[in-house]
Amino acid sequence: MSSTTLPSRQPAATAGPVGGSSRHGRGFWVIALAFLTAMAFCTVPSPLYPLYMARDGFSTFMVTIVFAAYAVGVVISLLLAGHVSDWVGRKKILIPALALELVAAALFLGDASLPVLLVARLVSGLGIGMITATATAYLQELHAAHRPDASRQRFEVVSTAANIGGLGVGALVAGVLAQYVHAPLRTPYLVFAVLLAVSLVAVAVTPETVRERLVKPAYRPQRISTDHGDPAGYVAATAAGFASFAVFGLFTSVAPGFVAGTLHLPSRALAGAVVFAVFGGAAVAQSLTTRLPAPAKVRLGLSAQAVGVPVVLVGMHTASLTAFLLGGVVAGVGAGVLFKAAVGTVAAMAVPARRGEALAGLFLIAYLGMSLPAVGIGVATRAVSTITAMNWFTGLLLALLAGVTALFRRSSANR
Repeated sequence: MSSTTLPSRQPAATAGPVGGSSRHGRGFWVIALAFLTAMAFCTVPSPLYPLYMARDGFSTFMVTIVFAAYAVGVVISLLLAGHVSDWVGRKKILIPALALELVAAALFLGDASLPVLLVARLVSGLGIGMITATATAYLQELHAAHRPDASRQRFEVVSTAANIGGLGVGALVAGVLAQYVHAPLRTPYLVFAVLLAVSLVAVAVTPETVRERLVKPAYRPQRISTDHGDPAGYVAATAAGFASFAVFGLFTSVAPGFVAGTLHLPSRALAGAVVFAVFGGAAVAQSLTTRLPAPAKVRLGLSAQAVGVPVVLVGMHTASLTAFLLGGVVAGVGAGVLFKAAVGTVAAMAVPARRGEALAGLFLIAYLGMSLPAVGIGVATRAVSTITAMNWFTGLLLALLAGVTALFRRSSANR
């Protein structure tokens, strides 16, 4: 969304110190932990899907519909509110978003019938769509206020680790709790409801980094605009986000059912560990590649995904957990590094007054990548086997990775 020109006496939404730098330093870690908690909560259902399937007779297709309800919520929220924190402040978006996650937790703790599951996932998606771009922009501004002369590496590592690492932590914690504690379809949600409530209070006392505009631009939903300093680079970054989240969507929606069904390994802890391994590999790789230049990150990310996903397919064809897990970790490493490069590229090219908008556009495209392929696999399984659907997914993903490679080369050539 384009900003209107404001008179000089009306401050634009810009980052700036509000309080001592030590407060911004503490606030940086508070927002990072709140971000991680929210992202972790959104993958809590992943290792529990086989339990729902066994209890209510869900098919793989129905699981992907429940997953799609979450993705729809994210996309709607990104379209309607992902960019608004640029005008009103980061906290005025983050606090209601965390409250929505608490509402979703309450729904999960109540009647866990299919309609309630769909509503809970939708509400959770609405909250996450408000959180992702807002928290990422907030972290960069808190980092800059606390360490104005430091490099961006801490921000890039922490923001992507909270985002991607949180997705893995949620699945692992939920899987372990479901395996070893009472009430496996309730206890994980209760634990995260407490953590979300604590996060909400902590965010409320964190210093704001955006000066609210006295006169706000006319509201319009988020639009996908490439007008962020380097149009070709922005297109390449969003395409990379789509490809990265396509891999993540596969493992959060389909993989637990495959492990429990085809591999006949019903352990909820194992299902959570598989998802954690993929996202954990992504988060570790993001931390270890901090000093790599952006082009090297892009090459590593694309190559690892191009190798990892076919190995996942081999594991599915041979019913080998080892190959399935190894391929997932390699693909997760690639997706994590590629997405980190995309976030860093967009955050660097966007001006502060439009940083939330630029990141919201990136996350919008990324979550479409998470949802569309996963739903496509679910729909395909109504006519063909899961493995056949994965054959198609692998071929399409490899073609997409080739397209992303071409886009980054074009962007580099235009600089």
